[in-house]
Amino acid sequence: MANYHELVQGKVFIGGENGLLEALGEQEISDVFDLRDNGTKAEGFPDKVNRHHYPIVEDEAGQEASVQAAIQAVKEAVNSGKTVYFHCSGGRNRTGTVATGLLLELGLASTVDEAEALAKEKRPDINIKQEMRDVLKGFYSAK
Repeated sequence: MANYHELVQGKVFIGGENGLLEALGEQEISDVFDLRDNGTKAEGFPDKVNRHHYPIVEDEAGQEASVQAAIQAVKEAVNSGKTVYFHCSGGRNRTGTVATGLLLELGLASTVDEAEALAKEKRPDINIKQEMRDVLKGFYSAK
């Protein structure tokens, strides 16, 4: 079983850092977004892939700007035709948060709850912590 999942068919792949090299070997990924706060480059990371670091710190207040920056950066990459992979350490909380926001931004879901359920359908490991869910509801409560 793969350590990563397809969030948006042929365009967006998500997982933990343990799925990164597997995804890069199996998919035509042009851009990787690392959501970990330490953001060290994986050994064996291919030079032809663009790597972006958008750190989101877990269990710390005030992550709204970091979450929003990551969601917008991934959305811009997808909208410009890039194939992306994004990950945190385990692919559950921060990855789930960005996946949920991205599904809303791309118009594939209309509420935070619907987007989170869709993201979990694609990657059952997703487990968004309440503080991150609150950040998303702050951004998308009008949607």
